[in-house]
Amino acid sequence: MELLDIFRGETGTEPRMWGPSIVGFGHVHYTYATGHAGEMCRVGFSPRKAALTLYGLTLYGSNDDLLAQLGKHRLGKGCLYLNKLEDVDLDVLRQLIRRGWADAGTVADADLHASVEPADQA
Repeated sequence: MELLDIFRGETGTEPRMWGPSIVGFGHVHYTYATGHAGEMCRVGFSPRKAALTLYGLTLYGSNDDLLAQLGKHRLGKGCLYLNKLEDVDLDVLRQLIRRGWADAGTVADADLHASVEPADQA
């Protein structure tokens, strides 16, 4: 699978399943302002029926510069949706993955997290 190889190459790590459908790389511990805490992958994807769903690429900072160059995509709250890889510039996607990987756990998003701590090293 091409997307799996891209994520492996950009993170330098092996994937782990997060539930039945999310292929994740690395992990972070998070705490919401409400006190709810949990763990999630630093970056990842899910090959869902409606679209490829990518996680961790838009949460931690402004990626407007790269998103403007990416190609056909949609944004959700914390997710990036692609209909197919052929619709996007793969070099730009690789940059988004690298940036999301580097930013995860180092920048707290005021809307989502009270604090985020990296649970693994880059």
